[in-house]
Amino acid sequence: MADTELTALLSALNSKRKHVLDILAGLDEEALRRPVLPSGWTCLGLVHHLALDDEKFWFRAVAAGDRSAIEEILGAEQDAWQPAPALSAEEVFARYRTEAELADAFLSGADLDAAPAWWPDFFGSWRYETLREVLLHVLTETATHAGHLDAVRELIDGRQRLVLD
Repeated sequence: MADTELTALLSALNSKRKHVLDILAGLDEEALRRPVLPSGWTCLGLVHHLALDDEKFWFRAVAAGDRSAIEEILGAEQDAWQPAPALSAEEVFARYRTEAELADAFLSGADLDAAPAWWPDFFGSWRYETLREVLLHVLTETATHAGHLDAVRELIDGRQRLVLD
């Protein structure tokens, strides 16, 4: 039963990860870095955020307790929503794919009922009790942001992901 649940959850998450990358296919660097909404975030910034604040933070650091990921997160001085100008779009997309692969490698053998291996002090007393809750959080966050990207892509050039040309 747990294997079926884990397989279903990972399949759903991978579908949303693919959605994020697919909706951005064909956009050039300028479009990927241009803020479209008044809040000022960019498509590339959102993917960078998903790579670092979701995949790396929640799976490698919180769920797996990966010390190097924890140290990188605690020592980070840059806002994940603002990728360094020197990073190309392909480098940001590659980072997202790599973090997703690392997460999947950990999750493929995880017990969804297990407690997260690390919990940051900055959350205070609030916490997720199981890896299932962590996985559902990232799935929800990724799906939500995929929807944001759908709307922004339509504003950029009219492309709609689920509409056949």
